[in-house]
Amino acid sequence: MISSFSASFARRRGAARLAAGALVSGLVVVGVVATASPAVADGTARDQGGATATIGGLKTYGAAVIHAESGDQEISAGLFEMSVEGGGTLQTYCVDLHTPTQKDARYRETPWSGTSLGVNKDAGRIRWILQNSYPQVNDLAALAKKAGIKGGGLTEQDAAAGTQVAIWRYSDGADVEAVDPQAERLADHLQKAARDVAEPGASLSLTGSAVSGRPGELLGPVTVHTDASAVTVSPPLDAASSGVRIVGEDGRDVTSARDGSRLFFDVPAGAAAGSAELTVQASTTVPVGRAFTSDSRSQTQILAGSSESTVSATATATWAVTGAAPALSAVKDCVKSGVDITAANRGDAPFTFELMGLEHSIPAGASRTVTIPLQEDQAYDFTIDGPQGLDSRFAGVLDCKTQAAETTGLTTQTLAEPSPATVGGTAPTDTNLAATGGSNATPLIAGTAIGLVVIGGAALLLLGRKEHGARD
Repeated sequence: MISSFSASFARRRGAARLAAGALVSGLVVVGVVATASPAVADGTARDQGGATATIGGLKTYGAAVIHAESGDQEISAGLFEMSVEGGGTLQTYCVDLHTPTQKDARYRETPWSGTSLGVNKDAGRIRWILQNSYPQVNDLAALAKKAGIKGGGLTEQDAAAGTQVAIWRYSDGADVEAVDPQAERLADHLQKAARDVAEPGASLSLTGSAVSGRPGELLGPVTVHTDASAVTVSPPLDAASSGVRIVGEDGRDVTSARDGSRLFFDVPAGAAAGSAELTVQASTTVPVGRAFTSDSRSQTQILAGSSESTVSATATATWAVTGAAPALSAVKDCVKSGVDITAANRGDAPFTFELMGLEHSIPAGASRTVTIPLQEDQAYDFTIDGPQGLDSRFAGVLDCKTQAAETTGLTTQTLAEPSPATVGGTAPTDTNLAATGGSNATPLIAGTAIGLVVIGGAALLLLGRKEHGARD
């Protein structure tokens, strides 16, 4: 879960630390914050932009039954609702059946590559289901006709439950069926009819979310990608004192941009080593099929519908007067089961650092990506020392697998499954989300069976970056 980094700045030195159990949230800052003193850029490995939202709960749902060797378990199945920061509402389905949903969890729009969808060959079929079912298709009579449903047709609850069940069959490989016969017929129809569809683009993203260079230069470009008609570019918060400006290719100040616009940080000549951050913001609908993830280990969601919503993306610039001038960024990579750290050196000397006992040297003008392998559900928090105190901190949690993927090929489990609920009852009326759409015990079952290291155990120390020569 590609990354732009929101940053707060404070002096920091020392080794990079990867700590199991340390969960650090990023701070989104609108505008540009600059500093001319040694600093640490603090952020999370996440998407390069889009919507950020808080999950509210299941709003339209019915009941479903999971069939497992240990017995049947009844759960709720349907549409969640999220409130977007800055305005807007999202409707989502779950694509992580056995993970509980944490109430009021904060979610970020995320590329498939940063979720279990990135390694799921059926992810495109899930998007097809979203495009061809409720709520995108809100003519329930027409939807029922396509599914071969006669008689009473479909209610909204049936449509939501049937759609969620069909999604779970592809997202988790689950043996699950809807309790209501009409909803089950819809689920069967959607599963059989689904075709592969490409991943949608982000609602708003930036290419070049981390840039670097020398004072007196235009640092960039940072390229805007969006389906919105225009985006707002906030001016520097301390423009009068720092002199850092956001400009276009012609060197003129920029306060708005559009898809394809190229933005630059204009750093005054003679400025001391420092950092600055910009955020672009727009109002648009988020494309159906975008994934949403949370660092609180709340179940991954996929977008089914969006109102006009506020979306944003952030980029960071660093500059050094002499020597190496690295730009550091990070992205969760579920294919590699880790976090990719990319260092691009725009200085005139090599940039050398150590990660996991290995030394890496990026020549002047070159770029290199280093993958930090992590275990599933492992939280991380580490800092890479930069030149002249311009350090970068990255934190988050790796959430790349569903329970079904984690337990593939296992023949035994060392912990008991939760007791199944009674089958055939009505849909639950409470909104205790921690018990909805998953079992609190399931991550422990998978973790014990696979033999994962317990999160919150001993920290893994990584050596931080060091320049050639003596450290502080």
